[in-house]
Amino acid sequence: MSDGGNGGASLLLVGCGKMGGAMLDGWLASRIASRVVVVEKSGLPDSLAGNPLVSAATGPEDLPAGFVPDVVVLAVKPQVMDGALPAYRALARPGTVFLSIAAGKTIGYFEGPLGGEAAVVRSMPNTPAAIGRGMTVAVPNARVTQAQTALCDALLRAVGDVAWIADEALLDPVTAVSGSGPAYVFLLVEAMAKAGEASGLPADLAMRLARATVSGAGELLNRSPQEAADLRKAVTSPNGTTQAALDVLMAGDGLQPVLTAAIAAATRRSKELAG
Repeated sequence: MSDGGNGGASLLLVGCGKMGGAMLDGWLASRIASRVVVVEKSGLPDSLAGNPLVSAATGPEDLPAGFVPDVVVLAVKPQVMDGALPAYRALARPGTVFLSIAAGKTIGYFEGPLGGEAAVVRSMPNTPAAIGRGMTVAVPNARVTQAQTALCDALLRAVGDVAWIADEALLDPVTAVSGSGPAYVFLLVEAMAKAGEASGLPADLAMRLARATVSGAGELLNRSPQEAADLRKAVTSPNGTTQAALDVLMAGDGLQPVLTAAIAAATRRSKELAG
């Protein structure tokens, strides 16, 4: 690694918004980085002031002299990527890999301005990365080495679980399931609370019950070795209240076809944005 004063990696983080900031926190906590230079016009968060491993730059022209990162993490919003990316072409050299967390931007998109020899990993994280419980799926191009794959895996794993795929086309349904998925869960909480109100519960109690139930069930699923279907069956007594509700949710026009249609719509939109 190019800057391994403590055996860690030298990183260039381009963009330090919510996702980039969450990843940076994870890297520092796991001590995977020996040095991080953050490109952010607004500067570093106050919480990082005085951290000897982290320094700020206002743009690529402001990088420390001779700084050659092991990984350039592209964490700016997709809509500003066009303007930001070309300035980093000089860093597309052997030994440096570009790791993107920008939704909808394909490997081919990055290979254009960075050059055909650039090593690029495209990834799709989700917002629970902010609390170290993210789910990220990643795909490398042919120029990414085994060592670079391992390093990117470690960087992404600092904020949650990671899965690697060989077929980039799968990132469209990945985006639909896990990238957009937290919003579906939040909607479920809203819907449960409204249904509770409709059954006579006070609004604040209905929302409290819905939030606690969904977050608690999620943690139970996280800790249990059992499949989701087995956990569902374990709390469903024959002819009981849960079964009455599941008869509605699992009917032919219930939750599954609605969710399948929703995932299909999100997948189509991901393909449109990438196109």
